[in-house]
Amino acid sequence: MTRCVVLLHGLRTSSTMWRSERLRLEALGYTVVTPDFPGHGSRMHERFTIAGAMRTIDNACMDVAEPPLVVGLSLGGYLALHWAGLEPRRAAGIVATSCGTQPTRPVLDAWRVLAAGIHLAPDRGLLLNNTLLGLTVRNKQLAADVLAGGVALEVMQDALVELRQLRTVASIARIDLPVVFVNGTLDHFRLQERAYLRAARNGSLVHVPGATHLVPLARPVEYHRVLLDALAQLP
Repeated sequence: MTRCVVLLHGLRTSSTMWRSERLRLEALGYTVVTPDFPGHGSRMHERFTIAGAMRTIDNACMDVAEPPLVVGLSLGGYLALHWAGLEPRRAAGIVATSCGTQPTRPVLDAWRVLAAGIHLAPDRGLLLNNTLLGLTVRNKQLAADVLAGGVALEVMQDALVELRQLRTVASIARIDLPVVFVNGTLDHFRLQERAYLRAARNGSLVHVPGATHLVPLARPVEYHRVLLDALAQLP
């Protein structure tokens, strides 16, 4: 069983969103790496590209002593699946959370139009972002962790264009690693979770009851157990 974990954040957030989970895992003796993707957190000055994100995951997996369990939330989950499906990787397994719907071009383009409208606000949509976060993450410390690395409001257009490249089901079919799909029962991003599961060579599906899209923040205790279970099942 690997003792190393890489945690990949979601869109507009940063590595700081994983503070609580990282501390839990480190207290149990795991080595944990939490990188920032281009355009996010400490790298907010960079342009987001899929190629840059792939290098980020590569580098994170090389920073640990043994092949890690790669865990991604939302954007991080999509990118982890894409990364693992491109070629054999230095990883022990994948946990893909809240990314159970293939991002099609019409959906991505509609999201771009919405994001562009929100950016017309004087604060570029910061108040709306923080309000929605407060409604979905009731634990104030966890919400503060999400905001601690800054909100990557300017990354949306680049990210939504770049995500057109993803063919998630096809990527999953090429992955020769254990893959655990984790979705909250109240999440709207799980329409194709069964297709994902059918495509996986070695896959399993876990539902977290009552969790919305931000599963690790909405149900942190339950999510921690899911990760421990995934780690325990690795060869």
